[in-house]
Amino acid sequence: MPKAGCLTLTNEQASRRDFLKAGSLGFLGIHLSQFLAAQSAMAASGDNPKAQACILMWLEGGPSHIDTWDPKPNSNFKPIATNVAGIQISELLPKVARHMDKLAIVRSMHTKGNDHPQGTHYAVTAHEINAAMTFPSFGSIIAKEAGARHNMPPNVLLPRWEKSRQYEEYFRAAFLGSDYDPMCIPDPSQKDFRVADLSLPKSVSEQAVENRQEFLKVVDHRYRSLMFAAEHANMDHFSAQAWQMLLTPAVRDAFDLSKESDKTRDRYGRDSVGQSALLARRLVEAGTRFVTAAGFHANSWDTHSANDQGHRDRLAPPLDRSLSTLLEDLDERGMLDSTVVIAMGEFGRTPELNPALGRDHWPNCWSLVLGGGGIKGGQVVGASDERGFNPAGRQFSMGEIFAIIYKTFGIDWTKEYMSPAGRPIKIANSFDDGTAQPVPELV
Repeated sequence: MPKAGCLTLTNEQASRRDFLKAGSLGFLGIHLSQFLAAQSAMAASGDNPKAQACILMWLEGGPSHIDTWDPKPNSNFKPIATNVAGIQISELLPKVARHMDKLAIVRSMHTKGNDHPQGTHYAVTAHEINAAMTFPSFGSIIAKEAGARHNMPPNVLLPRWEKSRQYEEYFRAAFLGSDYDPMCIPDPSQKDFRVADLSLPKSVSEQAVENRQEFLKVVDHRYRSLMFAAEHANMDHFSAQAWQMLLTPAVRDAFDLSKESDKTRDRYGRDSVGQSALLARRLVEAGTRFVTAAGFHANSWDTHSANDQGHRDRLAPPLDRSLSTLLEDLDERGMLDSTVVIAMGEFGRTPELNPALGRDHWPNCWSLVLGGGGIKGGQVVGASDERGFNPAGRQFSMGEIFAIIYKTFGIDWTKEYMSPAGRPIKIANSFDDGTAQPVPELV
């Protein structure tokens, strides 16, 4: 099956694209109308849902929990006070420490998968990899349940993986359909950054595009006579939305970082981490429901050697800068109450250093942070043992975290989807395939 970014085309749609390609912008129109066709009404399962969007800061590779959110005596970094009495985090995160009132720390995550593919899959779906089944990511579920708004793509991942794209598979919508796959875009920190799908060729004017819609009508008539199906019933509506996205200045502007001041861009940081966080804010402000800001690529946090040096010099500084700025910016714009922010990787790291002075993979117990969108910040939920090896008491699966986020959106976290194989799939899957519940302290 042909692929387009993170969106998947059926053979029929690909043939349609080829048919249109020579004489119009057909691929562009069809590509956009795929996900614009997704207009689901929000499922109201909670009282007064607050969240309208979610930003996932993806810390690929897995940060060391004891060197970030859960400092321990066996870390070489000192704990520091935050702006919430009694809560300490690592000295590597001094800027975030000033915003702890906006964040909650979950310190007893217990997940599945001891290697990156398995850990990543579980972290974004709450299901273990199954050769007979694909599972939708929670970003795709939010896109489906909350629905598109303001002509914006409902689900975006940035930047896309430029080499191995294995992990993109786990962030997709699986059997929910390509309408809810993330739109994957290039690294926004690059000088030549542009989103081709939202840019008309210089040789084509908007008037010319409008005229070519007449050509599309002829093509549609031919296709409907050959491939008449129920999906064509609303194609005019969805195609019109696709053209509207293409030609609406507000949509194009949302992807245009040049609209931001140099001061703001510097504040976030001119690297991939900072500019991805900034673009994520622009996109949710314009109407996108879910953005994965994946500026840490190539297993950045995978510190099997020189863990302390990596965390101190390469990894914690951009996280500290970008996450704190994102929280400040959302708050200043009055958006934090309606935007969930979550920062996590696929697991933690071993509390003890290995012979290479690194830390290895550790899904037994690790930490993440989340806030905004009605989540109660300024608190710690769960705890690890004295050295950070295992949960001390309550342990949480990814399903509990998803249930929290779904509740903030007013999505029924107990919902199950029926897979093509006839198997019910829980959207908030807990341990032993139980139905997860929101952590009561957080919502």
